[in-house]
Amino acid sequence: MADQGIVAPTVADLVVARIAHHTDHLFGVGGANIEDIYDAVHRGTAPVTGIVAKHEFGAATMADGYARATNRLGVVAATSGGGALNTLAALGESFDSRVPVLALIGQPPLALEGKGAFQDTSGAPGRMDAELIFGAVSRYCAKVRRAQDIHEELDRAITAALAGGPAVLLLPKDIQQAAVAAPPEPRRPAREPNPSQSDSLDRALALIATAPDHGTALIIAGPEIAAADARAELAALAVALDARVAVTPDAKDVFPNAHPRFAGVTGVMGHPNVPELVARAELVILAGAAMSHTASAGLAGLAACPRVVHLGIDEPFVPVHARVPGDLATLLRETAFRTARSGGRTTGHLAVELPALTPPRATGPGVRYREAVAALAARLEPGTGIVADAGNTGAAVVHHLPIPEGGRFLIALGMGGMGYSFGAGIGMALGRNRRTVVIAGDGSYFMHGHEVHTAVEYQAPVTFIVFNNNAHAMCVTREQLYYTGDYTFNRFRPADIGAGVAALLPGLPAWSARTLGEFTSALDKANAEAGPAFIELHCDPDEVPPFLPFLKEFTA
Repeated sequence: MADQGIVAPTVADLVVARIAHHTDHLFGVGGANIEDIYDAVHRGTAPVTGIVAKHEFGAATMADGYARATNRLGVVAATSGGGALNTLAALGESFDSRVPVLALIGQPPLALEGKGAFQDTSGAPGRMDAELIFGAVSRYCAKVRRAQDIHEELDRAITAALAGGPAVLLLPKDIQQAAVAAPPEPRRPAREPNPSQSDSLDRALALIATAPDHGTALIIAGPEIAAADARAELAALAVALDARVAVTPDAKDVFPNAHPRFAGVTGVMGHPNVPELVARAELVILAGAAMSHTASAGLAGLAACPRVVHLGIDEPFVPVHARVPGDLATLLRETAFRTARSGGRTTGHLAVELPALTPPRATGPGVRYREAVAALAARLEPGTGIVADAGNTGAAVVHHLPIPEGGRFLIALGMGGMGYSFGAGIGMALGRNRRTVVIAGDGSYFMHGHEVHTAVEYQAPVTFIVFNNNAHAMCVTREQLYYTGDYTFNRFRPADIGAGVAALLPGLPAWSARTLGEFTSALDKANAEAGPAFIELHCDPDEVPPFLPFLKEFTA
């Protein structure tokens, strides 16, 4: 029997105590080579809640969603071998989207490396090398080989993650169990502003000052606004410049969607008025928007704009006339202050109409995307979080769904991994302790939808809405538009997901809707629940979403 007396502090204890300065949740899946971290959560006094997911991908997306929604550090723990490898797709999303996630990855004991240890990824002859593998999807990756190195390695990993992670620490089991002295005082790494930003900002402000007072000014805001918690600074800059504000598809929540200055969404799921605004603009500020193809598609006029200024950390993918790297909140605040001090600008600002893309009429069974999204929008309470998954469903949400006041919005457009929304929605809900709505297709549900069980276990306030068209619908659309269309690999046999979930998880409120009336009734009932709820909505696999590349095919 294990000694039930006083237990000396271990590396695992120290890790849990340190992460408690940056998070209150640890997401993961158990296993022999990570169980000491969970044991430390149980034994420790740090206010960290241990969450066990159904799959390591789900756990890592929970950490990702938690981090994006709270502006704190998301932490995921996984055991060695297959458990570790299961986190890679989610860490890839966090890497591409610069989300502050710390991954604690268990490893076999050091003494067994290269000696036939189960799940050995030491890089010994004939073995995979975990440092190389995780190094490809992280800003910092290290294996802790000595207990006394844990202080320094945690400092480096947390600092790297907070600067735009993820970061990975590989923790052999014997190192986790080793006794270690606590550091003199807790260290709290933080994002540091670029010390050279002021000279660049002076040049950018000089360029901004040359814009005609009555010329159109447009701010395109990206996901760095949310990461820097700079929504107030963005709003102040919009006033100082008398500018309209458009947002990239993954940044719908950074500016109030009901505000008269709101100009809609850019890119492949965006609004038709945005290219026109860009074409007329005398000044465009890219605020935390790197402008990947997903965000910049259709904005040919950006190249002709005489003044394009980029503020933020990531290097832009489009040509700009001035780029100012550094802490985005500071840059926005200083730009707004100095612009206002110089007299500001008056552009004759008017409220912007948001025309919608017009897909071809759908004639098949089920509820239409736009009708469903409108019904949902009418029932969203202020502060509600929204997480949308990839595919046709996600395109409809980005294009049609206004984010409620004070709400948050997430979509995985870095790697676009299907099933991201289920874990991310749980992470958001637990981090904010607010109702979160997950919107996904049936294909995404079949990949990682059983994280619904995790929501039930922890009574996370999440409403899961699965648009079920019995298909990988975006792939069906592509087959029809770009290939012969006389075959398909992407239609499924009908599945009654709502009934299946209700039978699988007794006590979970679950409904299946085939009409708009049934859907609105289910939404009203779900809103009355304190914990999780599940709605299946039947849709048409042949409905074309508001996705610009598809619609161009119909007008070509």
